[in-house]
Amino acid sequence: MKIVKNILCALFGLMFLNAGLDKYFHYMPMPELPANMMKVVEAFGTIKWLMPLVAFIEISGGLLFIFPKTRALGALVILPVMVGIILHNATFMPSGLGIAGVMFLINLWIIADNWNKYKPMVA
Repeated sequence: MKIVKNILCALFGLMFLNAGLDKYFHYMPMPELPANMMKVVEAFGTIKWLMPLVAFIEISGGLLFIFPKTRALGALVILPVMVGIILHNATFMPSGLGIAGVMFLINLWIIADNWNKYKPMVA
């Protein structure tokens, strides 16, 4: 079970690392978006600091998530981004909810698995 968890967490972390790096370097092709989605992308683009911040959080959270020693922190760092991904897919792209849901469940699993590490923060 530990090997499966490490593999899933490595893939999870690498996906976020890739997504964050793409926000800086734009190396992945962007799919055709419907008009309402283009408005959202353009609106986010007007806030110049938003995407670099999200990219930084995705990169740092992804890297933290990969390594078992820092995974608990990475799970918390990625959680707000993951909630945003779920809400975005539920609102604008329901076809993406499958993979987003799996990713969200992995994130919640790691949070639950590390719950004892978080207890001192809320005690």
